[in-house]
Amino acid sequence: MKEQSNEFLYIFRGGADPKQMSPEQMQGNMDAWFAWINNLKSKGHFKGGHPLQDGGKVLAGKKGQTVTDGPFLEGKEEVGGYILLSARDLQSAVELAKGCPALEQNGTVEVRVIQQMEGL
Repeated sequence: MKEQSNEFLYIFRGGADPKQMSPEQMQGNMDAWFAWINNLKSKGHFKGGHPLQDGGKVLAGKKGQTVTDGPFLEGKEEVGGYILLSARDLQSAVELAKGCPALEQNGTVEVRVIQQMEGL
């Protein structure tokens, strides 16, 4: 029987729009993110993660023959970043996500179990 994974991915969508924030609000937002991430680190949960820049490329078709600019989604749908972490189980990962600053700014946190694959 396969062992339950204890690795999870947080995918952040929406939340604070830096273009609509004063420098003080932006600093407060960043301070909240660093405090939350440092708390995850201090408890041994944080494994990595980064914000994502706007834009990029989208590949489609066989062998990615179609390459377009994007993704272009509404602000609330755009993936703004991710965190890779470890937790006891999915419920624990969900509880840890409840401290995410994005939730205070109408953002969302998608919590996904990372499926372990033998040989990788």
